[in-house]
Amino acid sequence: MLDWIWFLLLAIGVVYGIATGNVNAVTEAAFAAANNTVVLILEICGLMCLWLGLLKIAEASGLVAKLGKLLSPLIRRLFPDVPASHPAFSFIMMNAAANLLGLGNAATPFGIKAMEQLQTLNPRKDTATPAMITLLVMNTSCITLLPTMVISLRVSANSADPTAIIGATVLASSIGLLCALLLDSLMRKKQGGA
Repeated sequence: MLDWIWFLLLAIGVVYGIATGNVNAVTEAAFAAANNTVVLILEICGLMCLWLGLLKIAEASGLVAKLGKLLSPLIRRLFPDVPASHPAFSFIMMNAAANLLGLGNAATPFGIKAMEQLQTLNPRKDTATPAMITLLVMNTSCITLLPTMVISLRVSANSADPTAIIGATVLASSIGLLCALLLDSLMRKKQGGA
């Protein structure tokens, strides 16, 4: 669907350029946008390497594991069906810790591993368990304490204060996670009562 929307926007722009006699402006804008895209990708790539390198150092030093253990009591309450000794539990904690640090790229492998481990506990292999749904909800709407990708984009756009969005991000992602977990809990109760 998004492909069609982008195609439609581009087609309208080209048709408008032809109708108004500004075909050269459309062509110049297309080449300028392509050039800017390459520069932006290279800048973001460097910044993401920095952030992912810092996470790797945090992971190797045990900081991510400590953050995961700090989250352990909360995660136990969110996933009562998962035994604390099960491998899925540690992957869920690592996923949450990486998401808290704003490193969705690093959180994804932990989330996939957690889902694979949760599937081993699943008696009906063709249906998601409540724990799987909660993990998906939590992964999608996790609190972000350090929005590294957004900060990287703001740095590449020469923002005067690239970290100014941290407070708003923490607030918005906290509210989003709270609402998502409340809805997940309500749906669990509704399914249990049905």
